[in-house]
Amino acid sequence: MLKRLTGQRAELKAERHLKSKGLKLVARNWHCRQGELDLIMHDDEFLVFVEVRMRKASVFGGGLDSVDQFKQAKLGQAAALFLSGHPAWQQHPCRFDVVAIDRASGQIEWLQHAFELQA
Repeated sequence: MLKRLTGQRAELKAERHLKSKGLKLVARNWHCRQGELDLIMHDDEFLVFVEVRMRKASVFGGGLDSVDQFKQAKLGQAAALFLSGHPAWQQHPCRFDVVAIDRASGQIEWLQHAFELQA
């Protein structure tokens, strides 16, 4: 329960940060059989799929490092399912961003175009 609450707070903090940078919320916590998309935002012409990560210690790498190839593939599959169910967004170029939040300091690191899916 505490982990879920911490995750929700991190996602809200990331959402507020991205909105302050001009992005607009499309969906929050979108679920499908492939998993969950934390935030889906609209940034100019891009539809942005945002993975939010919070880490209490960087001993095993920061939040950005935790989005490995397996996680990237799951996010890509979930994004494809979102797009198949929302045809209006299919004409927009898509990107995958990662927002990493340091739990101790609250510092936000936003990596745009964090990864590209391999064909």
